[in-house]
Amino acid sequence: MAFDLAIALFLAPAIASVASLLLRNAHVAEYLNAAAAILDLAVSIPMLIDVLRSGPVLVLHGYVLIDPLGTWVILCIAVVYALSAIYAVGYMRLLNEEERLPLFYALFSGFAFTMFAACMMNNVGVFWIAIELTTLISTFLVGFEREAESTEAAWKYIVVVSGGISLALLGTVLFYWGGSFVFGPTYAMTWAALHQSATQVYTPLLTVSFLLVLVGYGTKAGLAPMHTWLPDAHSESPAPVSAMLSGALLNASMLGIARFLSVVDGTRTGQFAHSAVVALGIFSFILAALFIVRQTDVKRLMAYSSVEHIGVQALGLGFGGVLGVAGALYHMLNHSLNKSLMFFGSGNAMRAYGTKDMGGIRSVLRTFPASGTLWLLGAVGIAGAPPFALFLSEFTILRAGMAGRYRWAAILFIVFLIVVFIGFLSHFRRMYFDESAERGPALSGLVWRTVPMWLAFAPILILGLWWPQHLWSVFAHISSTMLRGAQ
Repeated sequence: MAFDLAIALFLAPAIASVASLLLRNAHVAEYLNAAAAILDLAVSIPMLIDVLRSGPVLVLHGYVLIDPLGTWVILCIAVVYALSAIYAVGYMRLLNEEERLPLFYALFSGFAFTMFAACMMNNVGVFWIAIELTTLISTFLVGFEREAESTEAAWKYIVVVSGGISLALLGTVLFYWGGSFVFGPTYAMTWAALHQSATQVYTPLLTVSFLLVLVGYGTKAGLAPMHTWLPDAHSESPAPVSAMLSGALLNASMLGIARFLSVVDGTRTGQFAHSAVVALGIFSFILAALFIVRQTDVKRLMAYSSVEHIGVQALGLGFGGVLGVAGALYHMLNHSLNKSLMFFGSGNAMRAYGTKDMGGIRSVLRTFPASGTLWLLGAVGIAGAPPFALFLSEFTILRAGMAGRYRWAAILFIVFLIVVFIGFLSHFRRMYFDESAERGPALSGLVWRTVPMWLAFAPILILGLWWPQHLWSVFAHISSTMLRGAQ
């Protein structure tokens, strides 16, 4: 059943992408894209349930692996894809690019397709190819508006990320080379094979291999100091693309780090690997906190928030144990929802006020009473305050850190979380309660751009008040098969 659902998962965006190119009709393309995204979300939920009940599925000669970890990331991606596809209907019409919209939606659906594919790749080399394909397709989305700034951001994105991914390729080659001393010169380069051979690989070789893939996939995930592409790409992309980059692509990249961390667990490199992930996570969090305080551009503010939260995910994986992994996976979903809401709100404000400078965005509630309220509540949530979902996942990760050997990182986490909270909400205080600027004009299509904000906000609140026991069971199951703890 899981494989049948996976076929539907791939077919929906593939058909939407091809049909958008062939029909060349903007309205048909936008509705096809939205329908494909909603179908993918509907398919991803039973697929996760089936995999948890029946176990991992290997198909196509072992090249495709449908397992709980990958399917969880697929669910998070599908959530963002669905929300962004709905929002794009109202937002992209504001750009007056009707002739180019079919191409946009073809790329948008193709982008989702490549991320779903990456989550199911069992061959480590093919996984790398899938991640690189996400870069090639999303580059055209980053530069879609064809402004000087967006074109520069697209070039910076592909150069920096491709450079980082090249290091991941080198690390993958070294992992394979290490396995050749165990299995012989040729063998199936699957995650299971790497895990099986890791305990017998020369420790310095295994350590160097892991560091290369960590830096490589960490570049794609936006971990500092390899994050330099992220503020430009996120801030210059159309708002639905920014949501996909932040809430979906970063998750697919973190999946690579999680899988390689699982490979080295139980080896002499394992503890060092966890420490390296924790170090990058806390550095990303601290750097993002300092940049958040000084931001003046509303979309760059959201971008640095993404660096912050990908650092939080890294901390959860690095801390390890059931609490750390559960917190990281819960945070992945919560951040996907909350950051989508935040980019949608920033897109609305940017188009209404004609600027990304927060100094020119004032009296938001008078301009957008409904979506403005949701955006403000989302800001409270993204800053890590209760009763919203990110507070619960961050608290879980903090518990994992305080219970193990990484108390120093947990203490720094608390300190700079306060900095983020004060800095982030101070920007929103000025945008909402400083009435020195004129009210922004009303724009058409606001329903399309408000409904997905409601759809994102509702689970953010619900999951902050109630952690379903079934979700905890999912996370415990994944952690038992993925990470063996760093405590």
